Amino acid sequence: MPETLFKIDLTKPMHEQEVPGHNRWHPDIPAVVSVNTGDIFRIECKDWTDGQIGNNDDPSDIRDVELQVVHVLSGPIHVNGAEPGDILVVDLLDIGALPGDEWGFTGIFDRNNGGGFLTDHFPAAAKACWDLEGIFTKTRHIPGVRFAGITHPGLIGCAPSQDLLNTWNQREQKLVDQGESEGGPPWKPKIPPYAALPNPNYAVLGKLGSYADKGPEFDRVASEAARTVPPREHGGNCDIKNLSKGSRIYFPVYVEGAKLSMGDIHFSQGDGEISFCGAIEMSGYIDLHVDIIKGGMEKYSMVNPIFKPGPVEPHYSEYLIFEGISVDEFTGEQYYLDAHVAYRRACLNAINYLKHFGFTGEQAYLLLSCAPVEGRISGIVDVPNACCTLALPTAIFDQDILPT
Repeated sequence: MPETLFKIDLTKPMHEQEVPGHNRWHPDIPAVVSVNTGDIFRIECKDWTDGQIGNNDDPSDIRDVELQVVHVLSGPIHVNGAEPGDILVVDLLDIGALPGDEWGFTGIFDRNNGGGFLTDHFPAAAKACWDLEGIFTKTRHIPGVRFAGITHPGLIGCAPSQDLLNTWNQREQKLVDQGESEGGPPWKPKIPPYAALPNPNYAVLGKLGSYADKGPEFDRVASEAARTVPPREHGGNCDIKNLSKGSRIYFPVYVEGAKLSMGDIHFSQGDGEISFCGAIEMSGYIDLHVDIIKGGMEKYSMVNPIFKPGPVEPHYSEYLIFEGISVDEFTGEQYYLDAHVAYRRACLNAINYLKHFGFTGEQAYLLLSCAPVEGRISGIVDVPNACCTLALPTAIFDQDILPT
């Protein structure tokens, strides 16, 4: 077994770990360990909420989750020899659950605390807890369903440079300054904030300290450090469901040593992770191998990471495919080639269909978030309607769900 370079104690929050990780991005967060190119090593990770969610039937922990905590990440890892302008090559050799913690959760966030893709239709919190049985999973909260997962890190990336961090903060601040939507009719409430800006509340900055035990540099770094919510140029929260064992990732390097971090492990996820807490979230371990391509960013005109998924995935061959077009489901308003609206309609069409087979709307929503469904932009050129599709594998059900 590879040497474990970052260990976690599941009974303690991240800021109380013997070696704490972090939940913000900043170039000045010190590395916790160094590795050489060619090394193979193991990193342990907590679930993205830092243990806030319990394996029970009460969704109040989902309703009340403190989102300023997320995502807790393991790292940063200093890769010896990596310099700005290089490409860091990361191989995901193995991913799995930690012994004794073989379970995960999927949630629908309350509209007043995070919401989700379909929050206008499902405004209240809900939860499904999944039993992880090797490569398969099932849940007492959605009976009649069992499927194989594609376990992957939802979040993995390198530290930004100070210049890149400043760019993120400036452009996201500008977006927030546009203000929240004033809403419209009663059925369409205000949208959540346009971006999660730097916020020192509940910040954990590794060796620089945390909100509970601030070091001398904590306030400066916490006031600048970027939240981990979106993907950006360095990687981050990309939520690519096929990025499982056997995958290779090419990361642009922006700081000395690259400072690689990871977390937010998913046992399984549907394309889009539509309920926001939409994968099967879990603690776990990742075995990695690293290498460097010197000067690779300029050589390959790299701006964002490049991903090469591995060969490991469930072999589902029969699907029901649900179409959505860019027409608002409430008002009938026509949107011009809007893939967001079209994918929402595809998801809603699948949810409404599954209601005819004994599932509640909430159960169907949770299932589409975490099962290995395939989401596609099937057409983006045929004015005025974008066409998005959601492919649902029929073999995950213990009943025939085809129309008869």
